[in-house]
Amino acid sequence: MKPSDQTMIHFYQHLGKVFYCIAAIDKTVRTEEIERLKKIIKTEWIPLEGTVTEFGDDAAYQIEIIFDWLMENEWDLEQVIPNFKIFRKEHQSLFTPEIRILILKTAIAIVTAFSGENKSEHLIISQLTSILQP
Repeated sequence: MKPSDQTMIHFYQHLGKVFYCIAAIDKTVRTEEIERLKKIIKTEWIPLEGTVTEFGDDAAYQIEIIFDWLMENEWDLEQVIPNFKIFRKEHQSLFTPEIRILILKTAIAIVTAFSGENKSEHLIISQLTSILQP
C-alpha cells in the first residue's frame, strides 16, 4: 500500500532534520555541505517518487526547506535522532533497501563534503546506520 502524501512529507521533513543534524554536529554548517546536500536532493531524491505538497512542489524539497529553516533558527539537535528512530519504527515500509542506502549515501556525502569525517560525525553516522538496519 502506498503511503499517504502527508506521511511522505513527514518522512522528508525528518530527513531534513537528520541531514541538518549531521551537518551541524561539529557546530558549523559549511557551504560545501549545503551544496552537496542540494545536489543530491536534485539528482537522487526528487526523481525517487512523485509525492507533491499542497503547493505543487515535489515533497522531497521538504528536506532542503527543513534543513534551511533549522539552519536559520539554530535548532536543538538533541531529539532529532531519537525522533527519527521512532518514525522509522512506525513507518518501516518506507525504508526499503534503496531508501536506506540513499539516506546513508546522503549522510556520508554531507560528512565528506568538507575535510573528511571527525569523531562526532563518525558517531552520528554509526547511530544512523544502526537505525537503518533491516
